[in-house]
Amino acid sequence: MVQTAVITGASAGVGLAAAKALALEGWRVIGVGRNAERCAAAETELRAAASGGDVTMLRADLSLMADAARLADEITALTDRIDLLANNAGGMIPEPKVTAEGLEECFAGNHLGPFVLTTRLLPLLLAAPHPRVINTSSDGSEMIPGLNWEDLQDPLKQSPGASYCSGKLANVIFATELARRYGGEGLLAYSFHPGTVASNFFSHVPETTRTHTDAMEKITPEQGAETLLWLNSQPAESLDNGGYYHRCAPRVPNPTAHDPANGARLWALSEELTSGRT
Repeated sequence: MVQTAVITGASAGVGLAAAKALALEGWRVIGVGRNAERCAAAETELRAAASGGDVTMLRADLSLMADAARLADEITALTDRIDLLANNAGGMIPEPKVTAEGLEECFAGNHLGPFVLTTRLLPLLLAAPHPRVINTSSDGSEMIPGLNWEDLQDPLKQSPGASYCSGKLANVIFATELARRYGGEGLLAYSFHPGTVASNFFSHVPETTRTHTDAMEKITPEQGAETLLWLNSQPAESLDNGGYYHRCAPRVPNPTAHDPANGARLWALSEELTSGRT
């Protein structure tokens, strides 16, 4: 039976590299992107790489909860099961911004939108024999003391960098909580740091971040996708369900990441923040 992967952020970078690799392996790929031109180009590239394989590109802005919910409905209309959900879309924004739904855009796009998409797709994931959810996080998740539970969306008062780090830490905590809640039903969930990837990610960062990262050595999107693909292919018993990885190996996460109380609190607050916006 052909396996189905849903990959967000599949129009460029790590997401496109992972989508191409899976399409070449014969997977059915449902990719998601924001930009119409990049989505069209990615779909052409994926179909060519997979010799006309089963590839669909959908458009959605995951910083908008209504768009995330619509996307979940569109995916549900296309398939009756999902073997892999790669929550890969995300990034930084150059300056603080509030969406039309009243949410801080960076945290919304990095965590809240993926939270809505994942929870709505859980029935399709649990319909697969060995479903996996893989969240693309960042070592930015390790650079803050923890989430600010009093102000989850704006941890350091209008700091895009802190908001990004909080969203990436939320990716790690969310994967751990998914494993805790649904591991008994066969769901496997992981998060990973891909490394510093040469992609369009850096075209949207604040100037201070760009100055810092311009001098950093970067890897290719294909190298950045290696851990995602490895997590998807390894036997379940060889991995830590809910674990955090880098370079195809376990990595020590933020000290707050695996506290069950934090997982439960993040889930509850995420439900509260997204309620009424989908």
